[in-house]
Amino acid sequence: MTDTTVHPEHTGHPEHTDPAVQATAAASGAAATDRFRTKRPAGTAADTRRVDTLATEVISAVHEVIRRHKVTYAEYDALKAWMIQVGLDGEWPLFLDVWIENVVEEVNSEDRQGSKGTIEGPYYVPDAPSFPAEATLPMREDEGGTPLLFQGRVTSVDGTPLAGAKIEMWHADADGFYSQYAPGLPEWNLRGTVVADEQGGFRIHTVEPAPYQIPTDGSCGRLISAAGWHAWRPAHLHLKVSAPGHQLITTQLYFRGGSHVQDDIASAVKPELILAPSPASSGDGNGNEVTYDFVLDRA
Repeated sequence: MTDTTVHPEHTGHPEHTDPAVQATAAASGAAATDRFRTKRPAGTAADTRRVDTLATEVISAVHEVIRRHKVTYAEYDALKAWMIQVGLDGEWPLFLDVWIENVVEEVNSEDRQGSKGTIEGPYYVPDAPSFPAEATLPMREDEGGTPLLFQGRVTSVDGTPLAGAKIEMWHADADGFYSQYAPGLPEWNLRGTVVADEQGGFRIHTVEPAPYQIPTDGSCGRLISAAGWHAWRPAHLHLKVSAPGHQLITTQLYFRGGSHVQDDIASAVKPELILAPSPASSGDGNGNEVTYDFVLDRA
């Protein structure tokens, strides 16, 4: 939800038609599925009573929809065919992260006092290169997009600075593509882990990402088309912020006035997550800057 995702048909940048830099839903979906398998090994133990409760209620809810709308066999067979194809396309991570994860995140963070989080999306990659408190994310020499200085502090809920906190950042480029999920991009392009200074401070130099479509050439795209929905996500920065003894925050930050902030297909935008960058006040004055602080709850 990506984030969350690499788009195969980016209508905002029609000049990018070189097959070497075009992503497909099948390729990005397969990569997301493989990444999830390494994150969540098969055979993870589960409480059978909990599985019984959740599975029974989900199935019962589906039964109710069928009864209420008098679903036909033709519609049922279309659903079966679509669900099979989602698996073949490797798009279950995309489907779940775009349409389901936002509610799971909401339920799991409802007691937090600190910063707001939101969905991770399917395209997080762990172990990105590490940098000191002021750093520039890895990028190409001719990286497109408006330069952005993203700065702030990480503290605990009582205001204590969290020295050495880790700020993991990743985001799409100015054409809406994510490294490791689209061909032709350097492995760690626009991905990095910044370690906060003694006062919990950080300054990250990067570029502003673009809004983009989630993949529309696969099964999720067919659902979007059939339902008459749009496929767009607003421009956003992904972050994971962590410190020993504190709860990890996973979030996305959006840009005020940006396209689709009000109608994100992944329903992941929250008012607290909207940035308002201003023209850069230091250096050569090129680009924008924004300050955003993170407050972590104790574990």
